[in-house]
Amino acid sequence: MRFRRGKSRATRWTSSARRCATDYLVFEHIHLYTYDLFAERVGIKLVWGCLAWYAYFYCVGLWFVADLPNPGAPAWLLVLSAGIFVAGWVLSRGANMQKHAFKRDPGRPFLGRFLPTAISDGEHTLLCGGFWGVSRHVNYLGEILMAGGLTLSLGRPSEFGPWLYPIYYVVILSLRERDDDRRCAAKYGALWLRYRERVPWQIVPRVY
Repeated sequence: MRFRRGKSRATRWTSSARRCATDYLVFEHIHLYTYDLFAERVGIKLVWGCLAWYAYFYCVGLWFVADLPNPGAPAWLLVLSAGIFVAGWVLSRGANMQKHAFKRDPGRPFLGRFLPTAISDGEHTLLCGGFWGVSRHVNYLGEILMAGGLTLSLGRPSEFGPWLYPIYYVVILSLRERDDDRRCAAKYGALWLRYRERVPWQIVPRVY
């Protein structure tokens, strides 16, 4: 009985998890240009996280509701959860793909259509258009939205436990954003100040 009650929720959750894993493997080369590789040099946080944390904590929402009766979530909630998840995926994957393409060839249009907008001091060049004109860490917003979409897909938005997953992302990515801002300010100097004026929002446009 418990298996049947949790089957639909588990199916939605594991299906989304498979898509995330497949996406990660398909676009694996893009992760060579991410914070974990550049700032931490594949450091202890990434290694320890992949082996002992992520695989267990990312499914924390399902652990909280697996034994509960099927909530009979309305269709609009499931559609909303899917929409939020897809929006987050577009922001996260699109931003990382655009950054990867820009680092490989700064003059090449993204996806063959969108010319890059950038500022330069003659030594360094910073991308400030497209996804990276929305906020300085729009990819973090995408990660948070995907986590929120997965939580809503469980059909129990009033339960606190499943929200630990997106709350974890809000906390860790907010701290990472501040650390990255300090690193970029030290590396780019006045050019980073120009970029901050051009793109004033850290993660969420017009909010933070």
